[in-house]
Amino acid sequence: MLVPFRTGVSHTNLALIFVVAVVAISALGNRFAGAIAALSSACWFDFLLTRPYQQFTIAGTGDLETAVLLLVVGLVVSQLAARARTMRMIAITDAAHLARLHDTARLVHSGSPDAVVGQVRQQLVDVLGLAGCRFEYGTLLGHPPRLDQDGGLVVARRRWDIERLGWPEGEVELRVAAEGLFLGRFMLSPVAGSVPSLQARLVAVSLADQAGAALSGARPVPET
Repeated sequence: MLVPFRTGVSHTNLALIFVVAVVAISALGNRFAGAIAALSSACWFDFLLTRPYQQFTIAGTGDLETAVLLLVVGLVVSQLAARARTMRMIAITDAAHLARLHDTARLVHSGSPDAVVGQVRQQLVDVLGLAGCRFEYGTLLGHPPRLDQDGGLVVARRRWDIERLGWPEGEVELRVAAEGLFLGRFMLSPVAGSVPSLQARLVAVSLADQAGAALSGARPVPET
């Protein structure tokens, strides 16, 4: 589209049009798409708009500088757009996590313990991207993989690198306790290949703590 204007419009202005295209692609796509768009823009600017035409050679020093700047600016813009998109997603995710914690805390004070456990169970599915989740009351049996209070995983009494290895096979327990007493556990059924962020895992632990607070308030007070 720009070829008919390559002799009547300055190459700097033509390069700016390429920059606009890179910005649009970076905003709508991802980091990789933006980088490819920047590299492609520099190549086609050289091939189609600078002498000698239809060759990957640039005769003029000014055109060479413009092509290099087009590539650099395009790469920088693509990275900034990707970072802005990531920050926006983090803000949205943080707001969603905060809303879940707030809703559960309110239910702890106004609803039944069973209602709190049911809500937390569904929220754990959403927060961690689980295939399913169930709750077991009472004594903890066996030694399944465990999601700890710090958001880490323990498998066979050893730390498990979830960021590198993903979820372990089988169900993962998330213990529910209050005042030093275990009241039960959520049994998490992960989706194979998924890796929830540390932030999501810490939110899951906080939700389990709220379930513990609800169950603790429902326990009968021993007679003295």
